[in-house]
Amino acid sequence: MSSLRNAVSRRNHKERSQPLERQKFGLLEKKKDYILRARDFHRKQDYLKKLREKATDRNPDEFYFGMMTEKTRKGVVVKDRGNTTLSEDALKVLRTQDAGYVRTMRQIESKKIERLEGELHVLDDETPDAHKGRKRKHTVFVNEESDAKAFDAASHFDTHPSLVSRSSNRPRLDQLESVAFAPSNVEMDERKVQREREARLRELDARTQRGDMLRKLEKETVLQRNLQGKGARKKIGVDKDGTAVYKWKQERKR
Repeated sequence: MSSLRNAVSRRNHKERSQPLERQKFGLLEKKKDYILRARDFHRKQDYLKKLREKATDRNPDEFYFGMMTEKTRKGVVVKDRGNTTLSEDALKVLRTQDAGYVRTMRQIESKKIERLEGELHVLDDETPDAHKGRKRKHTVFVNEESDAKAFDAASHFDTHPSLVSRSSNRPRLDQLESVAFAPSNVEMDERKVQREREARLRELDARTQRGDMLRKLEKETVLQRNLQGKGARKKIGVDKDGTAVYKWKQERKR
């Protein structure tokens, strides 16, 4: 009988969707959704009812010894989280580790800045407009003075006259005739180099600022660690970074 009951075609009951004029209110709420929402609402109402009953039945003369140690801030009880206070020696060790970490990160940034400056030097050599503000010399020796007067740099280097100012990446005429070094490709290559140079400049600026920040943070961390040590000291001013400068009294070592 069960197999026969399954063989009989039954109508698929589809859920009613939200009407078009009410789609701004979201999906149409079904009975199961209403049940969940109603249970949540009544649970909150019951909790508020219990709180009101506790506030009504509260004894104003109630006292227990926990009130002696607990603190309140704007009517809210503030409790201790149980965190233990570290000793001075432990704090000094932690500050030493912090200073070492900051020093390591500053050295990493310095190496990245050096690498970027080297890449920018190469890109400056490949950019034709990068040396307009400074004179670059390329000395070519000839035998006669007449040869010097009639000297043509483009023919000497066997390249296009617009590429003579380059100190590197200067293709020859036979290379320019090929597809790989067509004039349009050369212009595209120049634009690509210029965009890459601008991106490297932005990255160099950001890493330089980060390096300066790490250097100041390292000085501040070392100062805080030294202030935890012993010895009489006196503040004599601040440096250019705004960090306080202290002078310790010299003590004779035993």
